[in-house]
Amino acid sequence: MRRTSNPLATVLTERLGCRVPVIQTAMGWVSEPQLVIASSNAGAFGFLGCAVMTPDEVAIKIEMVRAGTIQPFGVNFHSFQPGAEQIVELILANRDRIRAVSFGRGPNAGMIGRFRDAGILCIPTVGAVKHAVKMAELGVDMVTVQGGEGGGHTGSVPTTVLLPQILDAVKIPVIAAGGFADGRGLAAALAYGAAGIAMGTRFMLTQESPVHVVSKNVFLKAGTDDIFVTSRLDGVPQRMVRTPLMDRIEQSGRLAMWLRAFEAGLAMKRNTGASWSEMLYSARAMTKHGGMPLRQAIMAATMPTLIRKAVVDGDIRNGVMATGVVGGRIDRIESCQQLIDSIVADATSRISALCDRS
Repeated sequence: MRRTSNPLATVLTERLGCRVPVIQTAMGWVSEPQLVIASSNAGAFGFLGCAVMTPDEVAIKIEMVRAGTIQPFGVNFHSFQPGAEQIVELILANRDRIRAVSFGRGPNAGMIGRFRDAGILCIPTVGAVKHAVKMAELGVDMVTVQGGEGGGHTGSVPTTVLLPQILDAVKIPVIAAGGFADGRGLAAALAYGAAGIAMGTRFMLTQESPVHVVSKNVFLKAGTDDIFVTSRLDGVPQRMVRTPLMDRIEQSGRLAMWLRAFEAGLAMKRNTGASWSEMLYSARAMTKHGGMPLRQAIMAATMPTLIRKAVVDGDIRNGVMATGVVGGRIDRIESCQQLIDSIVADATSRISALCDRS
């Protein structure tokens, strides 16, 4: 039950140990230690994006977050990445500071049970009612509901429709994602009955975000008309900013798609040290889990390398740029502290104004 003395105190802040019911989502190459530390110290709950890391990198970066903040934090991973078993063990070994894990597909009831026994909350991200119900049946603690406005892989149902559907379908706490960037969004989500909001794009455009300055400027300049949904990358709808590479991909045929899958596989092999057999195992596991064809699974498994080119290297000609449609109205770079302070002030003011109406 929400405390009347503090309208922003929810089950999310209580169980995750953060001050504000805002989650900084896990984004590959973006949710690095400096962003997790800054968002957590500002009062939000930060997730370290480990789905694109090797186990050795995960160990190093968990230590960096531990050293940079006394606040609890979360880790994101997926069960099909090379080294997933070692990453799970690293998370469990750091149970004193890691309060939650997030994921899309992957963990079964047994793994969820291991996290629960360790006192680590499982908070998967879902984009459909049936997936939320399934996750609740598997025993997760909360679900993050991403509506169609969200960045990267996304669905077609808007947050304003999907959120109440899932709130009615499950009894566990629900976190709203997709289209949120400020205090009015947080106030609206709480009014719906959500426990808080999760933001990716807004945290990506902060001072502490490691995104290359060239790419940050492209994100800032992009209007809503420059942000679109494509299925050409791996067969699954994804929301992206228009870039030269995206234009080429949109015009590609089947053979070119296989060529890009091979090129992305080579890049991932260089970046992660994974063997071809490990990457094929990961891709085949995805085909069995989600029923997707092998080419699509290879592209899905190697997609982070295309994102890395733009995000880390600032190579917008040869990389892709995932973003939520809310990016089309973000026009400034703030620190995480400035962002969270403004969200708290705005949300509190709006909730107070609603409560004071006669």
